[in-house]
Amino acid sequence: MEPLFQFLGSYWWLIFPLMGVMGGVGSAWERGARRRHKRRLEVLHAKAELKAAQAGTRAPAVGAASLPPITTATASSARTDAPTTQGTQLERLFASHDAVTARWLDYELDVAKIIAFPAMSDGRQPLTAAFLRAKRVADGLRPASAKARLSKDQLTEYRNAVADYEVAFDVAERDARRLKDSSFTTIERKRLDTAKQLLTIAIDEAATPAERQVAYRRVREELDGLISLSDEAIEVLEAKVSLELTTGSTPQPTSVTEPPQITTPDAAPPRDRPPTTRPPQAATWPVPARGTDTAPGRVVRPKSHP
Repeated sequence: MEPLFQFLGSYWWLIFPLMGVMGGVGSAWERGARRRHKRRLEVLHAKAELKAAQAGTRAPAVGAASLPPITTATASSARTDAPTTQGTQLERLFASHDAVTARWLDYELDVAKIIAFPAMSDGRQPLTAAFLRAKRVADGLRPASAKARLSKDQLTEYRNAVADYEVAFDVAERDARRLKDSSFTTIERKRLDTAKQLLTIAIDEAATPAERQVAYRRVREELDGLISLSDEAIEVLEAKVSLELTTGSTPQPTSVTEPPQITTPDAAPPRDRPPTTRPPQAATWPVPARGTDTAPGRVVRPKSHP
């Protein structure tokens, strides 16, 4: 025990850096616990929304006493109305399925949104990966058309898959809007800001074609190694840039007017026209007097002497 006391007496000042280290570890653990708790709440909220959606799609139970008696006409009409009801349900499910896919493509094909919310295109994010798995399941269970004949279990399975698809997208979208570019370093955020500014120049009609081409190449260089753009997103961006380059570049045809022909009285007349004669000269009028006592324009004639 005596060596321990001697060590503590000699290096008692080490307690201050150790306290700082322990404080940093404690704060990091607290931040991690908060993130885990928030993720747990989001998962619970998603499950609650999924259960509510499933409960809303189920038909309410009806007592047997309130049902009308089953007759032959009723059974036949039920058999004829069953395909129509199933087709209507499939059309509604197709509409919900396509709406979620359109919202996802809005993030996937727009480079500006990819830069603003990179987590929506990052499969390493847990919620984004869960959404992609739900999308694959829903796409795999989707029938070929609304006229397809499905069993009750198949229809229920597809309905649940579409509900999971919607909930997974909503949760992933909220998480991506919350994170934004927080997962990148300071230098990487500066590169993303530069890419945003260059992207506005690449699709700006006021910029020259050379400026738009240079801005497009710089955008690709700034995003290289930070965000992986899909081939479809690159095609959409190139189409926008090429459209802006061709807008207003076609020259308008200019109307060429022939210079007016200047003719002089002494010029020789053309061969296909008859010669023109000069009009006779008019008689010479008296010249106005230049005297000071005469009004301008007054004609003075000489007086005759007797």
